[in-house]
Amino acid sequence: MAKKVTAKKAAAKKPTGNQTAVKKTAAAEKTAAEKTAKTADSTSATKPAAVKKVPVRKAAPVKKATVAPKKAAAAVKGAPAAQPVAAPPKGESPTALVRRARRINRELAEVYPYAHPELDFENPFQLVVATVLSAQTTDLRVNQTTPALFAKYPTPEDLAAANPEEVEEILRPTGFFRAKTKSVIGLSKALVEQFGGEVPGKLEDLVKLPGVGRKTAFVVLGNAFGRPGITVDTHFQRLVRRWQWTAETDPDKIEAAVGALFPKSDWTDLSHHVIWHGRRICHARKPACGACPIAPLCPAYGEGETDPEKAKKLLKYEKGGFPGQRLNPPQAYLDAGGKAAPPLGAA
Repeated sequence: MAKKVTAKKAAAKKPTGNQTAVKKTAAAEKTAAEKTAKTADSTSATKPAAVKKVPVRKAAPVKKATVAPKKAAAAVKGAPAAQPVAAPPKGESPTALVRRARRINRELAEVYPYAHPELDFENPFQLVVATVLSAQTTDLRVNQTTPALFAKYPTPEDLAAANPEEVEEILRPTGFFRAKTKSVIGLSKALVEQFGGEVPGKLEDLVKLPGVGRKTAFVVLGNAFGRPGITVDTHFQRLVRRWQWTAETDPDKIEAAVGALFPKSDWTDLSHHVIWHGRRICHARKPACGACPIAPLCPAYGEGETDPEKAKKLLKYEKGGFPGQRLNPPQAYLDAGGKAAPPLGAA
């Protein structure tokens, strides 16, 4: 009997499955509530940490591309009105490059219709000698020096037999006069001994003469014989790279790269146009961008002075109202407002 009472009590104390689940759920809710309360108390009691403000770097302002004003070339007489510049795309196709290069040449032909070699000469002999003398000096100084030289030594035979010391004294104003004396006497002897006293009209013959390289040879061929050639002087090199016609720096490679952009018949006049523009407007140190007639086509626009009035003051020779480099320039140059250069020693 006692065992049955004990079993009943035990059964009464033992919770059912539902009761156990309810109790566990209640316990879990109580525990979660306590944790939430503690967290809230802890959060409210703890001083919030100071948040360090990280300075926000302002993005660098985007540099606007320099754009030529619509009348950037107003300062140059006869120059076409410029339009906003559109630099050539990095992936400019060969066809697009040819079109742009030829358009630049056409524009320059309108600005310099009187372009010509800026060395005074009357025959091929005088031109080859003058071109050799033009190294490391200006055409003006050569033109001021050669009248005395050719008055005393008018032919290759005369100069070949000249006293070097006397020639040196005449050539002293051109600089490097000893080396130049050796060259002009040497080339005169070569003309007498190898070519019968006549200047040859072939490139391969001209470059054999002392002091004559490809540049000098093409000056002679193009201007004394009417045979096309590209004259790659310092101005030509500078401008064709600015215009992104080529990235080459070697004169022979520049000649080949630029020559491929134009018909051969254009080469001589192209050389004059580019060189004249480099001497008058597109200077090495401070190009007159604000007075440039081809600003719309130039990828380098903005490297120099873009203000039209300030740029106008940078123009040289006839574009700036000053005398040119030839003592005896062509009539077309004079008709266009050009002025003859003064003789050596003139005030």
